[in-house]
Amino acid sequence: MAGHSKFKNIQFRKGAQDAKRAKVFTKLIRELTVAAKYGEDPDANPRLRSAIAASKSANMAKDTMERAIARGAGNDDTEQYEEIRYEGYGPKGVAVIVEALTDNRNRTASDVRAAFTKCGGNLGETGSVNFMFDQVGQVLYPANIASADDVFEAALEAGAQDVQSSDDGHEIICAITDFNEVRDGLDAKFGAAESAELTWKPQNTIELDADSAGTMLKLIDALEDNDDVQKVSSNVEIDDAVLEQLAG
Repeated sequence: MAGHSKFKNIQFRKGAQDAKRAKVFTKLIRELTVAAKYGEDPDANPRLRSAIAASKSANMAKDTMERAIARGAGNDDTEQYEEIRYEGYGPKGVAVIVEALTDNRNRTASDVRAAFTKCGGNLGETGSVNFMFDQVGQVLYPANIASADDVFEAALEAGAQDVQSSDDGHEIICAITDFNEVRDGLDAKFGAAESAELTWKPQNTIELDADSAGTMLKLIDALEDNDDVQKVSSNVEIDDAVLEQLAG
């Protein structure tokens, strides 16, 4: 999701995500395995360090992480995953980017296309929507971690580009080349972030009414329910009042 409703959307969908803990672990294990192929030392492998941080945030057991890393570092030929990005449009022309790790390109493409079609969208060509986004590093902290001024000062010192603070939390944005430094600097100051990842941030957003927003959320849930899909980004903006209407 985008803009001021980033945290609200996370809260609105948290129950559904909790119910998918097993799927979340499957995705994280896959990312750990792929990241570890580039080296099993997290200090020398930023991608692995990010995957470990995300796994810890999801309360994954240490031995589970270690097994996934060992499997990846050993270059197990039985698990060869390909990184693929899909792009398309959801309801009312909402732009959607889907990032996947798959061992079967045809299966994943078919499943992703079916999800778009079922929710009134359509899958486009690579490059059809990514020009509407900037790829950035994004770090999220809860509002009570520190004051807006303290977070702004720490983020600026760490090398961030922008900070948005509200009653819902703090969102820190940085260039992808500075992501690891910014994340680690903030971690040293405030502890582990609620979320820290590379993401596609929309340059502009589209607001949806309740009916379209409900369909859009179904599309996102259908995509995220796929084990091959690692991340879904869009330029949708769902107003707080619409979220409350959907929740009711």
